Amino acid sequence: MEHYAKPGVPAIITLGLVQILSWGGSFYLMAVMANPIVAETGWSQQWVYGALSLGILVSGLLAPLSGRLIARARGRALLAGSGAVMAIGLVVMGLSHSLLLFLFAWVIIGIGMAMGLYDALFATLGTLYGGQARGAITGITLISGFCTTLVWPGTALLIHWLEWRGACFAIALLLCVAVLPAYFYALPPPTAKKKETTPVRAATTGDLAPGLFWLLCSIFTLASVIMTAISVQLITLLQASGHSLTAALAISAILGPCQVGSRIVDIAFKRGHPIWTTFFSVGLVAVGLLLLACFPQFALLSMVLYGAGNGLRAIVRGTLPLVMVKPEAYAVVVGRMARPALIGQALTPLLGGYVFQQLGANATLWMLCLLALINVLLVMVLKQKLPQPNPQSERGVIN
Repeated sequence: MEHYAKPGVPAIITLGLVQILSWGGSFYLMAVMANPIVAETGWSQQWVYGALSLGILVSGLLAPLSGRLIARARGRALLAGSGAVMAIGLVVMGLSHSLLLFLFAWVIIGIGMAMGLYDALFATLGTLYGGQARGAITGITLISGFCTTLVWPGTALLIHWLEWRGACFAIALLLCVAVLPAYFYALPPPTAKKKETTPVRAATTGDLAPGLFWLLCSIFTLASVIMTAISVQLITLLQASGHSLTAALAISAILGPCQVGSRIVDIAFKRGHPIWTTFFSVGLVAVGLLLLACFPQFALLSMVLYGAGNGLRAIVRGTLPLVMVKPEAYAVVVGRMARPALIGQALTPLLGGYVFQQLGANATLWMLCLLALINVLLVMVLKQKLPQPNPQSERGVIN
């Protein structure tokens, strides 16, 4: 059994802050920037938001390659370089006066997302620290839970000062200056004595049975699809349930604090097996959505429950595979699991918009409820299939 050191608190804080910057400069950018772009360029809103979907799709397609590089002890370099790649994409985006160049910019940003967001970071931490990575993953998601709270007003302020093109350049500069030194400070350099290459290849085929692998993929993909659909359509769904725009905005604002709150609760119960965190995550999401569908007047309570469940989703994504595979195989497995989830996320706005247009808000909400209930059943099946934990595997270290 190999011993893995525990990451320090300053390192966890640094990683959490740099994740806020990375998510803010990529995935969450268009929520604030899309309208100014549409107003200036005259491009259709569908194409502008479609660029984000393209970036997520590219990120999903490259996730397995990212996992393989991390398994070969390249995680620190990959994460450190992600800021520069995102920055190049943002500079191209700021200079784009044609839609084609704008879409190309999001291909570059998508490459940076595959290199530098949660999946790559969690895979690197799992490879470096084994079972001890769980506390770091929870701590990082707790800090980065404040991402939209900080990033959206900050981006809006930059757009107000510099217009959207200038904001792209400013965020690119921030990414260039902060990301590389942050990762080089917070993550240890790869050691020469790590047994990579052949053991990694052998482990990836034998560590996780195909049935368990596809169960995990299905659970994470459904959770990502539901999260993306709610992110895109929540305000419209609440308005269709009879709430005014002001009330809908106020109700949706509760999601952020609830996500952070649920992550604090997870820290208190960190000694438990991550399967229980998974149960809480999918269960709270399902109950929250069902409550909204059946009793729209309890929308605030439904979003508290949904927000808490969704807050645990990011933790589960990193910690559940951690107790099921060896640390040296973890990066490859996580990379392979990220692909279907990210592709699902990329397609959700398109498919969700089609369902909403054809069948209406009520049918869309009930479809999301059905997906959430299926996810609860899948987690129950996974619980039955999990091997009985021994003291080592309970800590994420498997002999």
